[in-house]
Amino acid sequence: MIAWGVTALSHDAALAVVHDGRLVFAAHAERYSRTKNDAMLCDELVEDALQWGRPDVVVWYERPFVKKLRQVVAGQFGDVIERRTVPRAYLRSVLKRVGVPVRHVDLEYCEHHRSHALAGTSTAPFTAGAVLVADAIGEFTTMSIWAFESSPFRLERLRQWRYPDSLGLLYSAVTRRCGYRPNEEEYIIMGLAAYGRPVHRERLIEDFLVSADHDWSLRRNVHRGIGSWLPEATDADLAASVQHVTDSIMTACARYAVTQSGTGNLVLSGGVALNCVANSRIAELPEVSNIHIFPNPGDAGSSVGAAASVLSSPLEWPDGPYLGKGIDGEYPVDDLLGELLDGGIAGVASGRAEFGPRALGNRSILADPRCADMKDRVNKYKGREPFRPFAPVVRQEDLANYFCLPVQSSPYMQFTAMAKEPDVIPAVCHVDGTSRVQTVSAVQHPALYELLTRWEQQTGCGVLLNTSMNGRGEPLVNSAGDADRFAARSGLPVYKND
Repeated sequence: MIAWGVTALSHDAALAVVHDGRLVFAAHAERYSRTKNDAMLCDELVEDALQWGRPDVVVWYERPFVKKLRQVVAGQFGDVIERRTVPRAYLRSVLKRVGVPVRHVDLEYCEHHRSHALAGTSTAPFTAGAVLVADAIGEFTTMSIWAFESSPFRLERLRQWRYPDSLGLLYSAVTRRCGYRPNEEEYIIMGLAAYGRPVHRERLIEDFLVSADHDWSLRRNVHRGIGSWLPEATDADLAASVQHVTDSIMTACARYAVTQSGTGNLVLSGGVALNCVANSRIAELPEVSNIHIFPNPGDAGSSVGAAASVLSSPLEWPDGPYLGKGIDGEYPVDDLLGELLDGGIAGVASGRAEFGPRALGNRSILADPRCADMKDRVNKYKGREPFRPFAPVVRQEDLANYFCLPVQSSPYMQFTAMAKEPDVIPAVCHVDGTSRVQTVSAVQHPALYELLTRWEQQTGCGVLLNTSMNGRGEPLVNSAGDADRFAARSGLPVYKND
């Protein structure tokens, strides 16, 4: 059986394909259309998905009529009356364009937070645990706690918070208050927080929250922002304050979740699970023994959860996050090593694209982390804010030599760690001495592992800087043509294959 999971019509559209219980394909629409956070599926994405055959069932990642009702409550009347936001009509038009007979395809719906939860539980390395889902807004639920078992399958909701009580919306409101785009640039606020102090934490709680523990709720609806709240406050202090509050609430809810489920295993999902700082605070809790976050826990990743909803067992996903468009050829280890030793920086576009917001070696800019000026050099190619950090990639067995990570591995860059010797690798250390670490094993990515091994043999350093290959406001490079265009525009040497 072939099941498609679809996320679309809101932001960051995506399509996932499950073939006989195996996750074989998942990709973002924006990578194909080159429109950041594209809400619409495009023909080339759908045609790539059809390489595995026509779908027997298509599962939409949320319930459209429940969402329409929530939009009425939220005053989003333009979205309510817009016909193209009706999933059945929209999917019929998409499938018709690529020649798929719609009459032979069943369309099902999966509740928004259940899709989030299933993306995590269906890919988790453990067979039972708790699930904490936190996002901004989809249907009515904005945070939920679940218990799950894989055999026999069980996913039971234990608790939920409903709109307008939304931790994600509060974070987005502060994002807007600081002059950044809500529902898109929250990651900038997370990086900016290290430059400030949480001096407005108590005022934030006093003005907007009833409490900052597992019984939290909002005093008022912040969906449309918080205006010019605290106009004299610096953006950095506002960012630090909302980050501190987010850490407090997420750790309290995680502790409650594992206690209620009776297990130390925890799955995090939803857009808030992209907050690496909060994830690290959760991982440090003594009550949490194991933690799993799907590499794409936001709405795009819910396409995987929607597809998994037709199964009663976990997914097979031997390819890990490398699920998107492929660029044929051997990974260019020799070329990359030579360029890194000579110029200290190179791009790579090889193999299948990563499914998720972070480049993990297949659509990456790699660089020497020992150079004090490397951040400026990389930013010349990317054109992004100079205060934002870059991530290190390190072999799994070398992790403890360089970083104090609260988990044993971080293959998808989902946790932050204190660097043991930040002066040795300054290009991958943030202003507070932390790094958002990616670990690599020989099984996960043999070629990147080999590159790190040979780099260490040549330099004595087991770390490389790894950041996404894209300019500011652009999606990650997807195809070989995208890589060529990025190289021509930026001047960065980019290698695609041997």
